[in-house]
Amino acid sequence: MIDAYIYDTVRTPRGKGKKDGTLHEVTAVRLSAEVLNELKSRNNLAGDEIEDVIWGNVTQVGEQGACLARSAVLYSDLAESVPGVSINRFCASGLEAVNMAAGQVMGGMGDAYIAGGVESMSRVPMGMDGGAIAVDPELTFGSYFVPQGISSDIIATKYGFSRDDVDAYAVESQKRAAAAQAAGKFSKSLMTVRDQNGLTILDRDEMVRGETTMQNLGALNPSFQVMGESMPGFDQVALMKYPDLERVNHVHHAGNSSGIADGAAAVLIGTKEFGERMGLKPRARIRQTTKIGTDPTIMLTGPVPVTEKALKQTGMSINDIDLFEVNEAFASVVLRFQQAFDVDHDKLNVNGGAIAMGHPLGATGAVILGTLLDEMEARDLETGLATLCIGSGMGAATIIERV
Repeated sequence: MIDAYIYDTVRTPRGKGKKDGTLHEVTAVRLSAEVLNELKSRNNLAGDEIEDVIWGNVTQVGEQGACLARSAVLYSDLAESVPGVSINRFCASGLEAVNMAAGQVMGGMGDAYIAGGVESMSRVPMGMDGGAIAVDPELTFGSYFVPQGISSDIIATKYGFSRDDVDAYAVESQKRAAAAQAAGKFSKSLMTVRDQNGLTILDRDEMVRGETTMQNLGALNPSFQVMGESMPGFDQVALMKYPDLERVNHVHHAGNSSGIADGAAAVLIGTKEFGERMGLKPRARIRQTTKIGTDPTIMLTGPVPVTEKALKQTGMSINDIDLFEVNEAFASVVLRFQQAFDVDHDKLNVNGGAIAMGHPLGATGAVILGTLLDEMEARDLETGLATLCIGSGMGAATIIERV
């Protein structure tokens, strides 16, 4: 099998995914084109060397519809001979795009791909696509569907995480992100988004709140308690699936959950021969890509079984991984991963995560992979794992090795 290498990673800053967010004026297709152009410029690509652009994008309607990937290529400086395909594996779409590209390279179907994703949540709000998983009663009844926020609270209840536990994790995420931002830890992959006149729109993740305290978070009401406890409510659905629980303990709120965000990220993936031809040095080898389906009610536990599967496939143990990025969709998701594998927090999300910086759904997987690689290089570490929980019950993971 042919080895697939990461040559570069680029991302935009993450903007607040609301109408008053700094990136609200920038469409998803333009954000996508900006990172494609940055990747092209940084690596001196002519623009026609790329076999395909595989692009994650969750809410594929309106201006994010009609194969946004191809639209982004046409908006960019890449050659029009480069095609594009949009894919959706919910929150892991950006990572799954990378995994698909790696699989194409490993299988000999082209020697260079750009993969990543985008989401403009301020312009195309989550849920606008009205998917069957949440609205078709024939499906929702059989799958015991509950919203993700309820799922995060089920995890906290089932695995014993208190309100103080999830709030403490959120405070630490904010502190780590603020410290990393101040130290320039994101500068290697981070690009500046500019307007048509070359003036800066945004050059840093705008949602970081390093001053967050337990007292601040303690004043917030649980976000999902009302929808859970109303009669009939989603808690009743959850308890039908999990009758061993007396009740659902609602501990999550805006401060310990991922922020709604705008952003895009891209990864350049290719063969050894591609790098030699282009005069590029590979930064990492993609050792394993893995996905799995999980219970759609608790929904967000996927990082645990998908990591177990990836380790089994490679013959590795958890102790063989030097650094982890686990998407902070909700605090309980990461706490459960940490609990399941007894992972030291000093090796996990060391620069904060989506609780502090936001979660642009289609882009986040590519974002955390780039963050992981940058930090592995900064610490001179060899092996890293990136993983995300996924809506409707799935998990995705990627193991990379520095070269």
